Amino acid sequence: MKTTLDLPDDLLIEAKAVAARRRTTLKAIVEHALRREIQPATPAADAPFDPTLFERGPHGILRLKRDRGDVVTLDTIRKIQDEIDREELDRAIDFARPRHDTR
Repeated sequence: MKTTLDLPDDLLIEAKAVAARRRTTLKAIVEHALRREIQPATPAADAPFDPTLFERGPHGILRLKRDRGDVVTLDTIRKIQDEIDREELDRAIDFARPRHDTR
């Protein structure tokens, strides 16, 4: 299905640059981003929920305990997101590859 998107110039330029760096298409980048955005959040199979890591905040919302001793930096978050993006993009590219009939 075709559709038209009206994107800010800077976003389109950056998306095209990312596509070029990843040696893929703008269409694949947009599709990947949309799939990631709309997929239901699921916890990792190898990371079971640990209630001792959370506390109830002032508005009754669960949050990570602040005194866990872990230091999370923006660089750490970016590295994790880059790894997730690479894995998801690889899955999307693999899914989009034409399958050859082996009959």
